[in-house]
Amino acid sequence: MMTNKLVEQLSIVTDSKIVLVVIDGLSGIPNESGRTELETANIPNLDALARDSTCGVTDPIAPGITPGSGPAHLSLFGYNPLEYKIGRGLLEALGIDFPLEYGDLAVRGNLATMDKNGRITDRRAGRISTEATIQVCKLLEGIEINGVKVFIKPVKEHRVAIIFRGNGLDDALSETDPQREGLAPLPVKPLGPLAASTAGIVTKFIEEVKKRLASSHPANMILLRGFAKQQKLPSFHERYKLRAAAIASYPMYRGLARLAGMEILPVGERLSDEFECLRQNFDKYDFFYLHVKYTDSAGEDGNFEKKVAVLEDVDAYIHGLLELNPNVLIVTGDHSTPAVLKGHSWHPVPILIHGKYTGKDDVVQFSEKECAKGGIGRIPAMQVMSLAMANALKLTKYGA
Repeated sequence: MMTNKLVEQLSIVTDSKIVLVVIDGLSGIPNESGRTELETANIPNLDALARDSTCGVTDPIAPGITPGSGPAHLSLFGYNPLEYKIGRGLLEALGIDFPLEYGDLAVRGNLATMDKNGRITDRRAGRISTEATIQVCKLLEGIEINGVKVFIKPVKEHRVAIIFRGNGLDDALSETDPQREGLAPLPVKPLGPLAASTAGIVTKFIEEVKKRLASSHPANMILLRGFAKQQKLPSFHERYKLRAAAIASYPMYRGLARLAGMEILPVGERLSDEFECLRQNFDKYDFFYLHVKYTDSAGEDGNFEKKVAVLEDVDAYIHGLLELNPNVLIVTGDHSTPAVLKGHSWHPVPILIHGKYTGKDDVVQFSEKECAKGGIGRIPAMQVMSLAMANALKLTKYGA
């Protein structure tokens, strides 16, 4: 595998353009029909593109490892997720442009529904609207614990970003989300020698939340995931010499792109807004990351038919994307979210790479089984950026 240092050494500036389309939670496993969502969807444009590309599958982290969205995207962007351990809270805070200060501790919160016995009945509070979440956040304003101020900010739908501001905070904390309904929230535990005091502050915060949201429905609890303090990544410009732009409607993915030094382009909520944003800005940058979220949401909800429908929606924009004539077009996912499992999974992710120099293989359909037969083979997702750079003629020769 090419090392990050080697990619930095070989990267050169050219006029060629790369577009990376990440369909979140792309791949799946068969339902009772015997077909996956990709195999079920009517996606003639993606199928045709696969026949005119070279294909394969990727492992976001390693075979058998189920990734979160953060580390899965880091891999796709060419950063080692085992080296850069970035908590979701930092990405959410960056994604909503919260003015983080040195020493702040950020965590992602899910508004959730808890029954009278203290068990979670819905981890996402019915995916309440962002407008409803704004009202819940107002109920939680002004919390301060042992001199630590707490900010609770709406992100999107049921998601919130929580920022603790005070002295001596530590992010070595366990999460409170049990990851499935029917269980009580988990207690916050210190995972390092300096985190005991912070764990106590967070525990008191949760107790205050329960009091303030006692009469709130359906959101009467917050589940916490991804405690993190500020970090810095080598930027896309430093590593790849790219002028990179991100097109993403969900704040967390904007936060991750911002951390990687991409410029965040303003975009609306609809899929059409994202592809129109790409068209309008195509001449201004040489790398575009375009993120499609709702395949993942449908998979997490166990909604097989909706995930199929979102894939078909994406397919409708492929022809227009090709008319822009990017030198390299990559279509893939960050991880698998099978509707059958209602969550992320460890299954490999299909990928196609299209361009003048990519060649073709014998793949006839953009699906899990077909792409596994492709010329790329099965590779770590961390190799995607070096393949993109090579096919865009943005890597010079190594050695004499």
